Amino acid sequence: MNKVFLALVAFMLISHKEFAQTRFTLDDIIQQAKSQSPAAKQAETRKENRYWQYRLFRANYNPQLALFGTLPNYNKDFVQNRLDDGTIQFQDQQQTVSTLNVGLQQPLAFSGGTVSINSRIRQFNDITRDLTQWNSTVANVAIEQPLFAYNELKWDRLIEPLRYEESKKEYVEEMELVSRRSVERFFDYLDAQVNQQIAQFNLANNDTIYNIEEGRYNIGTTSEDKLLQVELQLLRSQQDVATAQLDLQTATLDLKTYIGINDDTSIELILPETIPDFNVSVEEALEFAKKNRSDFISFERQRLEAEAEVEEAKKSRFQSTLEASVGFIDEGVTFDGAYQEINDQQVFNLTLFVPIIDWGRNKARTRTALANKQLTDYVIDQEEQNFEQEIITQVRQLLVLRQQIEISQKSDEVAQKRYEVAQNRYLIGKIDITNLNIALTEKDQAKRSYLSALREFWRAYYDLRRLTLYDFDQGQLLYLDTE
Repeated sequence: MNKVFLALVAFMLISHKEFAQTRFTLDDIIQQAKSQSPAAKQAETRKENRYWQYRLFRANYNPQLALFGTLPNYNKDFVQNRLDDGTIQFQDQQQTVSTLNVGLQQPLAFSGGTVSINSRIRQFNDITRDLTQWNSTVANVAIEQPLFAYNELKWDRLIEPLRYEESKKEYVEEMELVSRRSVERFFDYLDAQVNQQIAQFNLANNDTIYNIEEGRYNIGTTSEDKLLQVELQLLRSQQDVATAQLDLQTATLDLKTYIGINDDTSIELILPETIPDFNVSVEEALEFAKKNRSDFISFERQRLEAEAEVEEAKKSRFQSTLEASVGFIDEGVTFDGAYQEINDQQVFNLTLFVPIIDWGRNKARTRTALANKQLTDYVIDQEEQNFEQEIITQVRQLLVLRQQIEISQKSDEVAQKRYEVAQNRYLIGKIDITNLNIALTEKDQAKRSYLSALREFWRAYYDLRRLTLYDFDQGQLLYLDTE
């Protein structure tokens, strides 16, 4: 019974270990990071935040139905009253004023004004004199229109859609940046994984060599100096294994933290040796970048914002507002009485503010806005040139890196074969330990160079995707406008 139980426990432990250990490709790591990583979730949250900001902007142009009022406004104090003989008498007073207003307001984007339809009821109650009065505005149509003023609604209608479109493309770029950073952590882990394999192989190999050299020393066919050299190499190998294990643990924690794996899953990475086969020209990459990147929308938005600041500075000197309304009003001592005899109401008001002497304040404000606009134009021109240069460099780098992978892969194969030949020659006494160590070092360097070439290629590949928002391997856009 005990043997059966132990066997079952052992089977469960083995099954759990096999289940927990997972092999990942580069694409697996990237997809995991895009769906579970904190960086991807932050990008998703920013995207949602910008969406609601855009919805708020659009709502500013829609009519608004509002109910507002004061229920009530209570006031108790003393007021002075001048009598007929010229003396002043202070009398106490208690009053309440209650107001309820319902109105429909519509912003006018073309002019920056507001038109509204309102209905209001107002009650005045003099508690001291036991007097109640009602006043009603049955309905009135009002307009408030700034004259010769900066129209924020007009400029927002030009700028905010660009800002929203920019944010949607920034989200895709952020996700591609997640891919790029996943590549870095993937190869950090892969380097640590390969370094551990190399260290363990070298330890086993140096242990074997030490045993061989020790046997040769015992029969007098090698010197003590060579034996000590091999022993030192063995000790270094033991130290390399300990360092490699620590590096692998650090890389594992970094990778798991970034892609959002919090359990004890044992990760093994598969070397991404299959390279996408596609051709891309500089002209094609620049075309996709200008069409898809958020930077180029940002350039247009910044220019519009600079123009808006210039117009706001120019139109801030004079301030004038036209207010007009027409409607029907009534009053009475009861609520019903305030709606029995309807009277016309007309209101017209024109306010002006014209500074006669401002000591050059408006001129300085306008010149500052013009200088800022000119600076913005210069900065954008420079950024466009830098961006185009980055695209050109990235495309050319991909071509070079593809060739480097082929060369480094061949070098890795040659170095591995050379080491095997050197090892066989050492075993039969044709070369000494120094030459064998040289072959071993070159083998390890070739493997690391191959990994480095793969890292640089995949890093450049995802950089190009991020810079153009285009997948040249699949021939499709990474950004699709769904709204």
